[in-house]
Amino acid sequence: MNLTLIDKITLNEATIRLTFFFGILIIMWLWEIAAPRRKLKVSKLKRWSNNLSLVFINTIILRLLFPAAAVGMALFAETNGWGILNYYVIPTSIALILSVVILDLSIYLQHVMVHAVPLLWRFHRVHHADLDYDVTTGSRFHPFEIVFSMLIKFSVIIVIGPPVVAVIIFEVILNTLAMFNHGNVRLPLKLDSLIRLLVVTPDMHRVHHSVEDNEANSNFGFNLSLWDRLFGTYIAQPREGHENMQIGIHHYNDQKQVCELPGILRLPFVGKVNGYAINRREWSRKTDN
Repeated sequence: MNLTLIDKITLNEATIRLTFFFGILIIMWLWEIAAPRRKLKVSKLKRWSNNLSLVFINTIILRLLFPAAAVGMALFAETNGWGILNYYVIPTSIALILSVVILDLSIYLQHVMVHAVPLLWRFHRVHHADLDYDVTTGSRFHPFEIVFSMLIKFSVIIVIGPPVVAVIIFEVILNTLAMFNHGNVRLPLKLDSLIRLLVVTPDMHRVHHSVEDNEANSNFGFNLSLWDRLFGTYIAQPREGHENMQIGIHHYNDQKQVCELPGILRLPFVGKVNGYAINRREWSRKTDN
């Protein structure tokens, strides 16, 4: 049986994603050593071991709850003719582009939502509470948020009916760019300005990890940079500069709580989230959490 390129991509989805994950992780690790943007405050061994342990836990949970993941849902929708793109005859190339763009928009909107809803922010705090900012921060999410994110993705897939290969491509792009734009790497300013016309750069997304309200409630994009510009959530640079800005969340500085796995998993269930709404985009040195 002769398989098309799309068939081969679909059959080898897990291998492709795993290869890209470890490949980009190694590339970014070497880049961070060669050209770091900021001096790290916490032991890299401690942070990496705990952040990557969280990735391992999340992977196991997703495989147990959703063995076929987003690709399986796309195949199910395609088989049953569900979704807008399955109702119309559209050239494959256009369907691929539309699917990736719409899925990326959904990730942007979801990201805004987890900042706007106090209950969801409790879990998203795990991502923001990292005291440093590097490639592993891009994969640091609480298991509850990972499950919630997958359910949102399922819903979007059912509505739009993307080609299976489009979902695979999107997942690879999302993981790749999430690790890239969370990298503790230095890009020449002119190159950064050019790249961020299309995709989110490390300097652009680092602003989002500031402890300051208006900066943390900006630059929500992971892939395409146009959503922040289009919806008015774009801030070009942090107020204190990239070397001096404070990363994390006000008052969450205990390494046992935010850098060690037991504390990370408990984090959503401690503290307050009073007043943390998306419209708090003013600048204030004092912040409720």
